[in-house]
Amino acid sequence: MPPLVSVQDLHVYLGESHILQGISFDVPDGGVTALLGRNGVGKTTTLRALMGLVDRRGGIELAGDDIRGLRTHRIVRLGVGYVPEDRDVFSALTVDENLRLAERDARPRYDLVYDLFPELRTRGRQAAGTLSGGQQQMLAIARALLNDNRLLLIDEPTKGLSPLLVTEVARALERVSELTTVLLVEQNLGVVQRVARDAVVLDTGRVVHVGPAAGLLEDKPLVHRLLGVG
Repeated sequence: MPPLVSVQDLHVYLGESHILQGISFDVPDGGVTALLGRNGVGKTTTLRALMGLVDRRGGIELAGDDIRGLRTHRIVRLGVGYVPEDRDVFSALTVDENLRLAERDARPRYDLVYDLFPELRTRGRQAAGTLSGGQQQMLAIARALLNDNRLLLIDEPTKGLSPLLVTEVARALERVSELTTVLLVEQNLGVVQRVARDAVVLDTGRVVHVGPAAGLLEDKPLVHRLLGVG
């Protein structure tokens, strides 16, 4: 099977900093690919580059089509959803209004969203800014799930959450992975072990490892060398 996403020799400069230094990797069609690495190695920048949110050069293909030169709104219309690290909900709007703004398809998948996150239904009239951090994360993921996206880019969904909410988000990611392809940035290796099939590891703007997630996580010395944990 050809990959859903193919990244070739991708470079990103932010100011004087050369953040991504010619990274190349594939994201298989289906399941979760984890994008791992220490803080500051370029994981979030990679997702932003795929979304067209930063200037980049190199090759980016989605299902064989070159999307490198497309603006963000056109990439979204191709079926790419993005859940940013800081959630970026509209705090002054209600939960319902945040979801309605995200609608793109003729038949948004509210049944799926409320099945995964029933609390969002009961808090529909509540201002998003008054939600807890965990509830805002649920809302951010729900906005991406509302449409039938072929690819979801999800950045640090469990960051700052309690262990109970981490488990709930991991359970949702498992369900999501049955429906669409996910490229996931995540520091919690327990979540990665639970949901990811493949792994790509970055270090100082370069790809230093590609392979099955289970094989990586079972190799404790390698995890310690690449990620500094374990």
